[in-house]
Amino acid sequence: MGSRQAKRVRRALGPMMMAASPLPLMAQTPPQPPQPQEEPILPDSEFEARLPRTIPQTGQPPLNSSAPLPSIDEWIDRQMPQPSVAQELPPAVEPQEERELAAPLPPLDSVQVPPQVATDANPQEKTEAVRYSVAIEGFGKTGLEDEFRDSSSLVGGKGKADTAAMLQARAHEDEALAVRLLYSQGYYDATALASLDQAGDGALKAIVSVTPGKRYSIGTIVIHAGPTVPPGLIRDSLPLRTGDFIVATAVEGAEANVGVKLPENGYPFAKVGERDILLDPAMATGDYTLPVETGPRGSFRAITTTGGKQAFGADHMTVISRFKPGELYDSRKVDDLRRALVATGLFSSISVDPVRTNQPGPDGTEYVDLNVAQEAGKPRTLAGELGYGTGQGFRAEGTWTHRNLFPPEGAVIASVIAGTQEQGASGTFRRSNAGKRDKSFQTGIAVNHQNYDAYEAYTLGLNIGWSRQSTPIFQKRWTYSYGAEVLLTNEQVVVDPATADKTRRTYFIGGLPVQIGYDRSNDLLNPTKGFRANLRAEPEGSLHGSFSPYIRATFDLTGYYPVSGSLVIAGRARVGTISGVKRDDVAPSRRIYAGGGGSVRGYGYQELGPKDANNDPIGGRSVNEFAVEGRYRFGDYGVVAFVDAGQVYESAMPQFSNIRYGVGLGGRFYTNFGPFRADIAMPINRQPGESKFALYIGIGQAF
Repeated sequence: MGSRQAKRVRRALGPMMMAASPLPLMAQTPPQPPQPQEEPILPDSEFEARLPRTIPQTGQPPLNSSAPLPSIDEWIDRQMPQPSVAQELPPAVEPQEERELAAPLPPLDSVQVPPQVATDANPQEKTEAVRYSVAIEGFGKTGLEDEFRDSSSLVGGKGKADTAAMLQARAHEDEALAVRLLYSQGYYDATALASLDQAGDGALKAIVSVTPGKRYSIGTIVIHAGPTVPPGLIRDSLPLRTGDFIVATAVEGAEANVGVKLPENGYPFAKVGERDILLDPAMATGDYTLPVETGPRGSFRAITTTGGKQAFGADHMTVISRFKPGELYDSRKVDDLRRALVATGLFSSISVDPVRTNQPGPDGTEYVDLNVAQEAGKPRTLAGELGYGTGQGFRAEGTWTHRNLFPPEGAVIASVIAGTQEQGASGTFRRSNAGKRDKSFQTGIAVNHQNYDAYEAYTLGLNIGWSRQSTPIFQKRWTYSYGAEVLLTNEQVVVDPATADKTRRTYFIGGLPVQIGYDRSNDLLNPTKGFRANLRAEPEGSLHGSFSPYIRATFDLTGYYPVSGSLVIAGRARVGTISGVKRDDVAPSRRIYAGGGGSVRGYGYQELGPKDANNDPIGGRSVNEFAVEGRYRFGDYGVVAFVDAGQVYESAMPQFSNIRYGVGLGGRFYTNFGPFRADIAMPINRQPGESKFALYIGIGQAF
């Protein structure tokens, strides 16, 4: 360092809100105060001549003088009663200004500082608070004054303190806060002083004065660590540059980045040491040194598990993991395994940690095992769902689930539906992560009764299928499902739409449903940007007297555009078709309908499309739908304005004609599991028999 004076600091002093940070920024050792110089001894006559003519009885300096403002401590001391002191001095001729300054201060009782103790006669007597204003000086171009005000004890007190001692404590806190904030931005010569001023009318003003001093920047950067692969891994992971200001958040973030990148690149046991910064006050720089222990470079080997009550063993965890033995260790794959285990919902606590084996691995690495410490949670849940829609009525569904009745992840689900127009029960067996990560197997049986204006049906169904679907924890880009279903249904059928004559028919239906989806939205339950596309096709055959094969298919496209942080424009389009059969050869429950909360709002459930002589819908073979919403959110609440459009046609291909429109408003209450939705809409150019408005209540956005 030559002749320059240097200071070494090892720990950082950041702002108050960063006190819990794992890597606090360094604090400068305060400079030593200068040694006092000896003054010549004065003769008694000269000493007496320098004394003031009168010493005030209170021992306080005159108010509103040019002398420096007293500190808070000094002001508190001056409010304490002092012994009366009178001292006779020889008379002298003084200027008028000096006589005023030397005049005794008014008695303490005349200063408007309320007593801070209760009287003996009434210990519960409420004392008057000390009131004050606050002035902040000196932050200048540092840009820290607003941040200081947000955390200031004086400002937060809103100009009132219970006692003078409380005011004093707040001032000390603000002095320390100001210095911490300035240190956090590299002002290591910063000082702060809180003082109190009392105007002639007795008003008190607390003044916080700061002096930032010079701002320090980073000098040389030295890293003490062993060799890595690749060689520059640590330095490339430390985004600090010579000449950058020494900012607490930047230094802490850079060191945290090293602690993240090393485990992502094969070093599971790396440790970032304590930084050392040597400050040079003359150059306003700090030479930065960081020690890093890399530990051995590792490769995955095996998974082990420990814990009292276990949900399943290490063999199933191997199925869930996304790495193979011998692969280079990557902490992102460890985090992925942890999240996947949490997503099963079978654990009350779970942790995944690397364990050294001291066994040689490939490419000069050391094998690393992962130990999963688990504690199984309660496997059973009871859930409910309630909704209402015009034309659909009230619908309540209760579900009981045992998620691990047949380990691993073999769930049994029982469901009951009770509604004004739908009733039913079902039982399902589902195995998640069935032989492969994210792949589910499901089979079930259901009985159901539906009674709508379009049809009445009693249905018994069996289904089996495999799928890969998104969850709130893992929203997947590609999803799919495929399987088979068999239905036996007895339904009321309109024989002649012109007369509305009806009869009952029984259909035996078999289908092979296939679905594929692509999701680029940013959230599963409440998307604000991106888009989704979904295609579903089901070759199906219906047996009623004769066998009628056909295919049912729909395509949905939705998009979300954030206009601002509070406003999102959402749009949706859908087309659907039934091809290869006449409409009357398709069971009414398998035809295409439109209208309702998940379709075209403003109309009742299944209300659009061809109708019979009684004005009841009879369904069709094709559909087109469109919708646009403006979603405005403020806090946990939101409002929505929307326009929906659509129509159902008897033809196999949608005609895009005679489209019906609905407009409406909705309210949203946002929760942790998705928005609660209430929409009210009215049809445009309402036709006879259609409602003046329709109401829809449910969970989640309309699309």
